[in-house]
Amino acid sequence: MAEPSRNSRPAAIRSIRRTFFITTNTFDRHALLQSERMALLLIDVLRAYVQQGKFIVHDFVVMPDHLHVMLTLDQTMSVEKAVQLIKGNFSFRAKRELGHQGEIWQRGFSEVRISSRNSFLEHRKYIDQNPVKAGLADSPEEYPFGSAYLKMKRRGEKAQS
Repeated sequence: MAEPSRNSRPAAIRSIRRTFFITTNTFDRHALLQSERMALLLIDVLRAYVQQGKFIVHDFVVMPDHLHVMLTLDQTMSVEKAVQLIKGNFSFRAKRELGHQGEIWQRGFSEVRISSRNSFLEHRKYIDQNPVKAGLADSPEEYPFGSAYLKMKRRGEKAQS
């Protein structure tokens, strides 16, 4: 199985604060993340690392066979370590909490360094539109396993307060 290409320049990977668009696939692109339990567990893993201050998650979408996430790292965290934390903790918890047996993730991941506001907005749009393009929702806000849905839900809760 081929590993995804790595696009960032190695010298630029560790600077003060860097933002990356990351994609990682499930093992053999099996739809392991299509169940609500698996998808919500992966979202919980992301949320836990944000609460611990490991990184900032700007946007994400959990698709049935892959994850897209845009996150910002400080100088103490490499992109490799961030992905290792996400994939490793999710695998551990899926086995322990959901009884999943077998491989979950394809080896490696791909990343794009976000270097401008325009690039940030383009990648945000790509993440939001991914479930729409895949026919899983009519709008990003309708897909429950993405940041667009959670942001819409938060706005609704604030409006009710």
